[in-house]
Amino acid sequence: MQYMLLIYGDEQGWTDVPEDVQRDMYAKFFAYSDALEKAGAFVAGSALAPSTSATVVRVAEGETLTTDGPFAETKEQLGGYYLIDVETLDEALEWAARVPSAKVGQPVEVRPLQPMMRPESVA
Repeated sequence: MQYMLLIYGDEQGWTDVPEDVQRDMYAKFFAYSDALEKAGAFVAGSALAPSTSATVVRVAEGETLTTDGPFAETKEQLGGYYLIDVETLDEALEWAARVPSAKVGQPVEVRPLQPMMRPESVA
């Protein structure tokens, strides 16, 4: 089963973190990625550009509207993700607990992927 590990953090706070601490955290993320690959659980993953680079698209009454990010003023922003393939939710939760930023109190949301069903297959 595939699970998305959604990694949240405070973008503004990250800019105040000393450069050597940032480098150390990146090294931990690369080691974590290597561990996922070695275990055969890694499907995909990436850091995301800051939320200020986001564009939100909405279609209302046939008109496409775009808004430059961030979409919402929140304390934590989605900063990256891992898509993993493991047997159980418990395994996914174990991997989530090993995300380097989770070890310093940042949230990691774990969500199973839901298969898309084509309209013709829905009874």
